[in-house]
Amino acid sequence: MALYLRPFTLALAALLTLWLGACANSANLEAPPSDAAPAPGVSELAASSANLPVLEGTATVEMVVNGSPIVMELDGTNAPITAGNFVDLVNRGVYDGLVFHRVVRDPQPFVAQGGDPQSNDPSVPAQQLGTGSFIDPDTQAPRYVPLEIKPAGAAEPIYSETFEQARISAAPELPHTRGAVAMARSQAVDSASAQFYITLAELPFLDGSYAVFGYVTSGMETVDAIQQGDRIESARVIEGLENLRTE
Repeated sequence: MALYLRPFTLALAALLTLWLGACANSANLEAPPSDAAPAPGVSELAASSANLPVLEGTATVEMVVNGSPIVMELDGTNAPITAGNFVDLVNRGVYDGLVFHRVVRDPQPFVAQGGDPQSNDPSVPAQQLGTGSFIDPDTQAPRYVPLEIKPAGAAEPIYSETFEQARISAAPELPHTRGAVAMARSQAVDSASAQFYITLAELPFLDGSYAVFGYVTSGMETVDAIQQGDRIESARVIEGLENLRTE
């Protein structure tokens, strides 16, 4: 039985990985590449990487969906830039009212993904959700964060490379266990901005390719009940805001 199931499982893993990469910057998996939002160029990344928020230590975020709280512990020790970006966006109120625009449970539990700033605009069609980034009001340009993944036991994260690209065989310090909170991105490794996902199951095939920066510590029953189109009623930093550095 295991030998029969393995090819299907591997194929499904590959398909879901491709889908997750497409989610952040394309309307749907079937859209041709020309319809996807352009990946950030070198100059855009250089501008957006300057003075990125950094989380030194930990922070706790409470996100309310369908009237129930989801509590997330964010790890700035192992993912300082990725966690810092998220905490800063929460503190700015960016996530309030945004939609979970993609929720996948079949053929097996995968992720609930949201955080597209466009989803607060009722004039934006649903099929366009998944293409948006956070526009920094100070620069009027998208803010992108580099891919940041720390190998287990390493002193520092690696940046702008997947483990495969960097030829790293170690596991990440922050793996995709059930309830992991991570950044969605396009195929361009440094294209994460505001969109995030919560894993609905253990997804080890995503390890080393996407940046986990925290975990749900309570409220997974609320995450499990999220339906596509549900909104984030509110998100706030309830502990650790003093650990955020924005300059």
